[in-house]
Amino acid sequence: MSDMPRLWMRQESRPSERRAPIVPEDAARLVESGVRLTVEKSPQRVFPLADYVEAGCRIEEAGGWTDAPDGHYIVGLKELPEKPDDLRHKHIYFGHAYKGQTGARELLDRFGAGGGALLDLEYLTDEEGRRLAAFGYWAGYVGAALAVLNRRGWLDTPLVPLSKSELDAALRASRAASATGREHRSALVIGALGRSGRGACDALETAGLTPTRWDVDETGNLDRDALLAHDILVNTVLTTRPIPPFLTPADLDDPRRRLSTICDVTCDVTSQCNVLPVYDDVTDWEHPVRRLRGGDPPVEVIAIDNLPSLLPGEASRAFSAELLPQLMALVSQGDTAPAWARCLHTFEAAAHAGSEENNHVR
Repeated sequence: MSDMPRLWMRQESRPSERRAPIVPEDAARLVESGVRLTVEKSPQRVFPLADYVEAGCRIEEAGGWTDAPDGHYIVGLKELPEKPDDLRHKHIYFGHAYKGQTGARELLDRFGAGGGALLDLEYLTDEEGRRLAAFGYWAGYVGAALAVLNRRGWLDTPLVPLSKSELDAALRASRAASATGREHRSALVIGALGRSGRGACDALETAGLTPTRWDVDETGNLDRDALLAHDILVNTVLTTRPIPPFLTPADLDDPRRRLSTICDVTCDVTSQCNVLPVYDDVTDWEHPVRRLRGGDPPVEVIAIDNLPSLLPGEASRAFSAELLPQLMALVSQGDTAPAWARCLHTFEAAAHAGSEENNHVR
């Protein structure tokens, strides 16, 4: 057991990030199996630190991962802080660094400088490319819920974390209020057969809307007029290669447009794989909605890149349950475990491509 890789769960640097990749119940299972798990203190994490202490975790101050001994895997969810410049550990989180996103090259260079590696959770997949641990369902659920509440004038800001029962109560209340005004709204979910799409459709059903469901067949021959005829659009499509966009700026100026609320769950805004190139930056909890066009109706976008953190308890428990067996494989086999080996290979390919590009520039 002494040679077993060790896990270190860091505090999230983003103040609005309240989720945890490993919940206390699963932390206890890891510790019981012989894993040495360190958890950093965090004022915003939804789970009390005492629960991790009870699970048998070692506790460290926030940011202590920078001094963690070699051999630790640093586990998180969202972006790393800007320092240190050199990253020497293997980091497990959603790095968003392989599709040309803003800051991607700089991040990969930090790993190159320190000799570390990114094991990106987005690329933790089985042999057929299916993701093994994802927040997709809850991202879709929250995104669609916010879109409906915004369209009905029920979206309170700034946003605050809720439980699912509280969010559902708001959806049902907005539904009842809209029924008195004989609301006739339509909603379209693109990517409806995936995890995020299913979550979005469930939220819309809770809100009293029967969504139009599009997936590969419909987007392969996209009916733009039909898209613009919906009041609400929820995009849940995540692609790893450029494809024709679903919506363009010219579409927003179409006088026949009925579309008024767009929720982009995927938030690939700075990537070459962006399928909704109608906005140029994400939104956030303080200002979740941005107006893109005036008119009757105006067009607004919701593009929050940590949507599941608005339901931090439910989302974390579901994700941690999927991640747990993968972490068990990691600590027993290291990153030679098949899924983690694929992650490492993807990182090495991206890092090598960047090195070749830098050499070409020189």
